[in-house]
Amino acid sequence: MSMREIDPITLEVIRNALASTADEMALIVMRSAYSPVVRDIMDYSTALCDAQGRVIAQGLTLPIQLCSFPRIMGFVRERYGDGLKPGDILIANDPYGSGGQHLPDIYILKPIFVTGRLSGFAATVAHHTDLGGIVPGSVAIYATEIQQEGLRIPLLKLYEAGEPVDSVFRILEANTRSPVEVLGDIRAQIAACNVAEEGLKTLIGRYGAEELDAYIDALHDHAEAMMRDVIRALPNGVYRATDYIDGVGENPEPLPIVATVTVAEDTIDIDFTGTADQVAASINCPISLPESAAFCAIRCLSQQDIPNCEGYLRPIAVRAPEGCLVNPRYPAACGARGVVGYRVFDAIMQALAQIVPERAMGGSEGGPYLLAAGGMHEGRPFVLNEMVVGTWGARAGKDGIEGISNPAANLSNQPVEMIEADMPVEVLSYGLVPDSGGPGEFRGGLSFIRELRFLAPIRFVLRGDRRDHPPFGFEGGGAGAPSVHILIRADGSEQVLPTMPMESFAARTGDVFRLIGAGGGGYGDALKRDPIRVADDLREGKVTVAGAARDYGVIFDADGATIDQVATTSRRAELVGARS
Repeated sequence: MSMREIDPITLEVIRNALASTADEMALIVMRSAYSPVVRDIMDYSTALCDAQGRVIAQGLTLPIQLCSFPRIMGFVRERYGDGLKPGDILIANDPYGSGGQHLPDIYILKPIFVTGRLSGFAATVAHHTDLGGIVPGSVAIYATEIQQEGLRIPLLKLYEAGEPVDSVFRILEANTRSPVEVLGDIRAQIAACNVAEEGLKTLIGRYGAEELDAYIDALHDHAEAMMRDVIRALPNGVYRATDYIDGVGENPEPLPIVATVTVAEDTIDIDFTGTADQVAASINCPISLPESAAFCAIRCLSQQDIPNCEGYLRPIAVRAPEGCLVNPRYPAACGARGVVGYRVFDAIMQALAQIVPERAMGGSEGGPYLLAAGGMHEGRPFVLNEMVVGTWGARAGKDGIEGISNPAANLSNQPVEMIEADMPVEVLSYGLVPDSGGPGEFRGGLSFIRELRFLAPIRFVLRGDRRDHPPFGFEGGGAGAPSVHILIRADGSEQVLPTMPMESFAARTGDVFRLIGAGGGGYGDALKRDPIRVADDLREGKVTVAGAARDYGVIFDADGATIDQVATTSRRAELVGARS
């Protein structure tokens, strides 16, 4: 079928049908999953691929997992070729041999056959509660090689011709601290794949296989053309930015993430040369995550609804030297790789701010903060995966948003009630921190605070960041407040923890862990912020009287509610003078 014969209305109908199928997959996973990390935090993704393994639709889930599907589908074609049969289901999690990102992320893939012909693939990935390794949750900062991190699953068949491969299920069950949750979540992924299979079969029944293939090709081409239009509107040039991971351990050394963005006509090249080398810790980030973060950042430039298929990736090239932090060599540990992936997004945003500051964003909280903990309670093991998000940096014309997932993710915080119902943990506080958003004409989002009291002995590991290098502001905006992590013992003594400790911690009954995330970066000169907006922030508890005077030069009367216009004018003039 030629492009002249492609009906644009039919193309849009097919596009939305594919997207709806991928979204239905996501809903099936969420409603069927056993574990809080999948069911409540929603750390999973779904996609539908064509017979060539190209992503043709992705559910409204995690942007940072987008590029892992094309990667793993390449391994599927290489490993199995034409050897797949109806009823086969594949499983993998290996970052080095299967295109995965870290071991807790298990991929379930189902080839879809219609009348004996391979017509596509249903694809899911979910972060599982525990895949073994040296700590509960399978994410230990201090792991130095991937073999320490848990069960490594090469690409293999979980079902063969419709029958489960019992030995694989038995291996999974024997290598997790949470077999009920892990096997239950795998069944949820399989159910989602089955739904996708029915959806694709319905479309083929309606349009025929050859016609649908032609429209899928047209969808890829359409997405590519739209992305090229977005890039073509940017000025040609080379734009470079560096952001930093604080580093690991008690005396961390900063780890640079260097992004060089080259715009040439209708293409963009993103090069990470200059980024820190891989490290003897688990924050090394397999390349599919930096690729996904890069594609997400570039897509954020678009003000059009580009189809969420692989075609829009074609004009964007991502390169990183092998052996660096964003493209590690085997056997580098990578369980806590997410913190690097989110920093890739921030570094690219800083580079894009040099081109289109009106569409860029100040630094966000740095990605989800991870507390992985476990122990025994009432005679049975438990594992707590606490991933806490977040806040955004400010944008041109808009304050940063609080209580929201990082822009490169789509996660949710666990409900307090579910944590307390399932775990020997009490949530003492959960809220926002005044004066923590980066000052600016548009203020960065506020830090969050979350305090957990342990009701049983527990051992935990921590992954945080953005203490030594807080979220950046731009166009004159200030940085957000740094993060804080404190272990408060039952006797009242306090221990300030590193952002990424190279050890685990033993907490006793009654101990409290306090996590304060970083605030978002601001946009524009804080002294240009409308005093009325500062008054609104004061009324909502987002700034204090002292913070309003210090950061914005806005002075309030003794009642704390009325702006003192004369004092405000004087204070702002004083602050402007102090700059010169």
